[in-house]
Amino acid sequence: MNKLSELLPAEQRAVYPSLSGKRVLITGGGSGIGGGLVREFCRQGADVTYFDLAPGKDKPAYFHQVDLTDIPATQAAIAKLIEEGGAFDVLVNNAANDDRHKIEEVTEAYWNDRINVNLRHHFFCSQAVIPAMKAKGGGVIVNLGSISWHLGIKELAIYQTAKAAIEGLTRALAREYGEDDIRVTCVVPGNVRTPRQLKWYTPEGEAEIVAQQALKGRLIPEDIAAMVLFLASDDARLITGHEYFVDAGWR
Repeated sequence: MNKLSELLPAEQRAVYPSLSGKRVLITGGGSGIGGGLVREFCRQGADVTYFDLAPGKDKPAYFHQVDLTDIPATQAAIAKLIEEGGAFDVLVNNAANDDRHKIEEVTEAYWNDRINVNLRHHFFCSQAVIPAMKAKGGGVIVNLGSISWHLGIKELAIYQTAKAAIEGLTRALAREYGEDDIRVTCVVPGNVRTPRQLKWYTPEGEAEIVAQQALKGRLIPEDIAAMVLFLASDDARLITGHEYFVDAGWR
């Protein structure tokens, strides 16, 4: 039996034949959870495109430098990709930034910037892919939420506001487009061990997180990708409108 701290080797992890050849767009795919999503969709044989400000190391995927806070430019990039290659089968709204902030220091400009970075593009990227999905006969949108607002972690008020709204957006889009066979779900990660997260936590801090988890393994991007892959696949054909936690039972 594998230890909780070990990831199953690629040849033992799930493969979804329905994802092979599917056209997938991932936002924030250059690193962290997004990098794991890109790698795992590529492993499924999907045709993967990702947006970020800088490229990752994933050669099988197509990188486009896109500033997601620039909505007209983002939607234009999506429209061009659809015109050139057809509808996206899967959109994964992943991009986010969890910079810490004290409530008393928040300005209107900072508020707007954080909402733009963490919420607004979820709506407008979805809006951009949906018409072609409808014309093709269906599709999948997976939004990335966060456990942070469920726990009420300090110094993340705007980030948590955005992440709470994403769960509401998921429910709304799922209801709006269910008759078009477009499924919309939300994956809620716990604390995932990425280089960015390691900026915030000492080894002692990481140990405290694990101590609060029911399962004592350390989450990594591939753990989040495992849930996203399932939800994007045809195996989840009648799953929509809800959020799914991948947090090792963190409470």
